[in-house]
Amino acid sequence: MSASRNSPSSPNSPELAELRRQAVASLAPVTGPLQRIGQRFTEAGHSLALVGGPVRDALLGRLSAQTDLDFATDAHPEQVLALLEGWAEAVWDVGIRFGTVGARVDGREVEITTYRTEAYEADSRKPEVVYGTELGEDLSRRDFTINAMAMTLPDFGFVDLFAGIEDLAARRIRTPVTAEQSFDDDPLRMMRAARFAAQLDFTVDDDVITAMTEQAARIEIVSAERVREELTKIIMSDHPRTGLTLLVDTGLADYVLPELPLLRLEADEHHHHKDVYEHTLTVLEQAMALESAHEPACEPDLTLRLAALLHDIGKPKTRRFESGGRVSFHHHEVVGARMTKKRMQALRYPNDLTDDVAKLVELHLRFHGYGTGEWTDSAVRRYVRDAGDQLVRLHKLTRADSTTRNRKRALALQRAYDDLEHRIEELSAQEELDAIRPDLDGKQIMEILDIPPGPVVGEAYNFLLGLRMDRGPMDEADATEALRAWWAARAK
Repeated sequence: MSASRNSPSSPNSPELAELRRQAVASLAPVTGPLQRIGQRFTEAGHSLALVGGPVRDALLGRLSAQTDLDFATDAHPEQVLALLEGWAEAVWDVGIRFGTVGARVDGREVEITTYRTEAYEADSRKPEVVYGTELGEDLSRRDFTINAMAMTLPDFGFVDLFAGIEDLAARRIRTPVTAEQSFDDDPLRMMRAARFAAQLDFTVDDDVITAMTEQAARIEIVSAERVREELTKIIMSDHPRTGLTLLVDTGLADYVLPELPLLRLEADEHHHHKDVYEHTLTVLEQAMALESAHEPACEPDLTLRLAALLHDIGKPKTRRFESGGRVSFHHHEVVGARMTKKRMQALRYPNDLTDDVAKLVELHLRFHGYGTGEWTDSAVRRYVRDAGDQLVRLHKLTRADSTTRNRKRALALQRAYDDLEHRIEELSAQEELDAIRPDLDGKQIMEILDIPPGPVVGEAYNFLLGLRMDRGPMDEADATEALRAWWAARAK
């Protein structure tokens, strides 16, 4: 796709005509609902336009069946509700205080928003919404030119007041008004710049980068939930390195994920060591590749990607300069797991996701005690039990964590992990490792020892569990004998 710099001022240029044709062709599957809703508003004396992401994606030829449709109108929310009630299949007004009404039309979810401007006060976490009257004014206050294009309905007239087509063709992120004004309106747009760069593999305009750097601290007035959503979209994009690097280079990461820039540990002439920041981004990319390359294959996995991004964040706090010019990071996985929980809680990630990521961070070094296969069956069982339902992700994370340029060493690590996975499969087939339990349950323990429920039952249970790990499965008679011996020794 290409467009000349003068295309917006040449409405009949071949380039613009082709882009219009491509957009209309991409919209063919939703032409019906677009025409129906456009006619509905027009007959009521209101204007309506398809705006934002759907127009951008139509021009890129990537509009999917799952894409929600976003509209802008001069009708106020109560008028929108009146037009939709009894006509749309469903209507909801959860966003009405921001001027947005949601609905389902022909099975497709749509959002209809009154023309508006949106701005934050200096210390406010909630934007102030002011309704507008003109489509052009509404488009001028949108985040980026590629999202400031529209199609008027029901005539499908193409509106591009800010050269969005050119920026789309140039794969460039630019703001309709000055970047400073745009980010004043909504500081979260700074993260959205990084997100679109990561999702679309676009470059960000120098003026936008400058404004992001100068106004980075303003991200603190945005709610943690909104920041989390943008960060998640960056991490789950096809090119997360692009977005994360932009966050770090502009200083935004200092406020939203400060652990990441801290990984840029300096290396002096006496203490050379691996660049932990670059290593981390490489591990993330390798983990992404293993999502589909290592069985069982999976869809893009937020848990795995977060664990890859955060797996070494404990290194700066645990770094020690040893004799002989060595650098150590003892127990950084344990420290990193605690830091992971704290950061993910601050970003309001769900507790179960936080616990899973922290577990992976804590266990990511466990394999390195395996060496060339010296682990006992007991150690393998403990590895599986400690990983629990995160075992598959731990396999992928551990493999991704190998970024050595020494081909011989890299192959040795992969072969050692192949061997560990093979041993896990063999033991699993024999013992159902993923459901390891002691050979006696709590009720049997109380009956054998003639004791009531209480902490002692837990002690006995843990003893039997350790025995099960060390020896493998035992029959009930042997387990009972071992339990009685433990009980007798405990009483002495």
